[in-house]
Formats: sequence, structure tokens, C-alpha cells
Amino acid sequence: MTTLLQKSPIHRTVLNNGLVVLVAENPAADIIAARIFVRAGSCNENREQAGLAHLLSAVMTKGCDGLSSLEIAEKVESVGASLSADAGTDYFLLSFKTVTSDFGEILTLAGRILRSPTFPETQVELERRLALQDIRSQKEQPFNVAFEQMRQVMYQNHPYATSVLGDETTMSSLTRADLVEYHQTYFRPDNVVISIAGRVTPTDAAALVEEVFADWQSPSQALPTLNLPEIKVEPQVRLKPVQTQQSIVMLGYLGTSVNSVDYAPLKLLCTYLGNGLSSRLFVELREKRGLAYEVSAFYSTRLFPASFVVYIGTAPENTSIALEGLHTEVDLLCTTEVSESALQAAKNKILGQYALGKQTNGQIAQIYGWYEILGLGIDFDTKFQELIAAVSAKDAIASACKYLKEPYLSLVGQEEAINRAITN
Repeated sequence: MTTLLQKSPIHRTVLNNGLVVLVAENPAADIIAARIFVRAGSCNENREQAGLAHLLSAVMTKGCDGLSSLEIAEKVESVGASLSADAGTDYFLLSFKTVTSDFGEILTLAGRILRSPTFPETQVELERRLALQDIRSQKEQPFNVAFEQMRQVMYQNHPYATSVLGDETTMSSLTRADLVEYHQTYFRPDNVVISIAGRVTPTDAAALVEEVFADWQSPSQALPTLNLPEIKVEPQVRLKPVQTQQSIVMLGYLGTSVNSVDYAPLKLLCTYLGNGLSSRLFVELREKRGLAYEVSAFYSTRLFPASFVVYIGTAPENTSIALEGLHTEVDLLCTTEVSESALQAAKNKILGQYALGKQTNGQIAQIYGWYEILGLGIDFDTKFQELIAAVSAKDAIASACKYLKEPYLSLVGQEEAINRAITN
């Protein structure tokens, strides 16, 4: 077992089997939160198995070596703990929170669930039905329809094109055997990070993790290499006529991954443009012009190029001018330098929100484990803040000109309104 002590308050240990343990000691409350990350998200699925990681997360806690779904629930709830599983595009996550005295017991249970899930056939069927309900209900939400349409045209054959839920066809075809194969392939100690925060010393936490996981051996075969298609930028228009009381107007641009030098400028531009009541889009399109029921921008942190999206929900009769307004505001980023005061305000906002996102033990365990599993390392916590602080107005305009030139367009709304918007 090798231990590295960083300048940060996080202690990083690597067990002999390759499993990484991160510990942030926080004695403020008698609580410990843990996040167990696996490098296995929807990006690791075959296209025809989209939704597999999500289904795995839903069934994971419903039975493990020697324990039924009910027995797992009783073990967790009898001590007032919480335990859940989740899947994202770039990772799989098993989370739990407990009082300090029960940490060893719940960690042991989490280890059994992680290593030896039984995937009971009845639970697989139930969770598949629930996932199909989710997929169908998302088709009734105009924002989700617009974003799904945007994703598919932007990412083509890349896994980011599809929701983590997959679609009705892929989710319906998944079997218990698929879950077993995926689990056997990716759930191995050299592909796992356990991040812990709370009232526990790094030494004690690492010793407990070693007790539970040291006998877990990695298979001799190497992990499958991700061989994802290149994403070609070919902006297109997608319309979806729906009988709804508002139009969703969405512009999308292919941004970059978290590893790129342009990541921080784009993150800052996204905050400036569409984060909160003082953002450029909110002030210009909602406050001044009264065009928006809702207006925002988002740009996710991803291992592969992420979409930079701005959108507005507007009255059908305002669809054309709302589209024009969105275009204008994004285009301005490339032609007009953001003022120093506006740039600083955006930096203060993003760094303030970042600090507030590290208040609880759960948030602390989440952020460091996430950085580690993405391959950024725990020092990215400091680096991210430095990168944001260092962005200049020139960096911002250069990134806008590079990435935010010609958008993909997704429109959802009444047929006449969306057709008029693209012919104007």
C-alpha cells in the first residue's frame, strides 16, 4: 500500500490491488460520507445497449451475495444511513452516508454490493419497466425533447448522443446477462476510487477500506479501451412540432473536454451568459425584452467534448424574435470584449458557487473522487480555481470565436411558430 500526502487536505492511498482511496478528515460533525466511483458510465456501453449502466445502477442495490433487496434496505435503514447507486456518462457511482460508529458496517455492506451483486431477475424486470416509464415521460417535456434532438444531431454515433437512460428500443432489449457481463468487465479494483469525507482519520479510513477490499483481485486481462468515433461539427436544424403553450428555442455548439486549455474560458462564458438572475441572457431577454419564461446556458464538465447550450422558453408568438435574440447575444461574445467588471463578476460567481458546492461531507467526497476518476487528479480542485481566475477578456473572445460560431438549432413548439422562426 502506498500513501501520498498532498498539499491539499486530501490524503491519497493506493492499495496493492490498484484501488485508490481518498480521505478528507472533517471532524465537524459525527458523520462520514463516501463515494465509490467506477470508470464505467454510459460511454462504456455498446450503442445497442444504451441504458445498460443506468439499469445496472438501479438493480445494484436490490440484492447481493447472501442478501435480498429487503435485507439490504433494513441493514441501511436500521442505523439511519443512506445508500444509493447512480450512473453518468463518464462514471458509475455508489454513495453512502452514515454516523461514524456505523461506517465500518456500511462500508462492508457497500463492498458486498459492489463486488457481488446478484441482479435478481424480478428486480431487473421491475427497474427496466420504471426506466421505460421515465423515457416515455421525458418525451412529454418540451425541454427534454429539444435537448434529446440536439444531442442526437450533434453527437451522431458517439455515446453522448443518447440519454443515460438509453431509448425504448435499447432499454427493452437489455437482459440480466448483459448486466453480469458489464459488471464483470468494469468492476475491478484497479478501476475504482473510494472517496471518503468526515470524522475519520486517513489512517483509520484506509485501514477499513483495506480490510474490506484488499482480497479483491483484478483479472489478468486489460480493461477494454474506449474507441469512440470522432465528433464532426456539422451544424443542422431540428424541428419538433408539439402542441404546447411555449416554444423551446435551443442553440448548441460543440465545446471541448475538461482537459483542454479552452475549458476554463468556455466555463466562464457560460456563467456570464446564462447563470442566474444577473446573467446576460436573463437581463437582456427576460428583464429588458420580456421574451423568456426561462432562459439559461449550460456547459458540462466531460471527458470528451461537451456541448455548450443556450436556450429560451418563450410564448409561441415570440419564437422568431427569441431565436434572433439568442443568436445576437452569443454572437456578441465573438465581436465584443466582455468588460473587466463583467468578467470579474462572472469569476466571482463561478468561484463562489464552487466554494458553496464543497460544504457537506458528501459534496467533498464527490468532488475529489470525481476529479480522480476523470484522471484530473485531486490537485484539480486548486487548479480549476486558478484557471478560472486567470482567464482574460482576450482568452474569452478567442474561445468564443473558436467554438461559438455556427450553432446547431433545436426547436420544439407549435408547428406554425417554429416553422415561421426558421423562415424569417
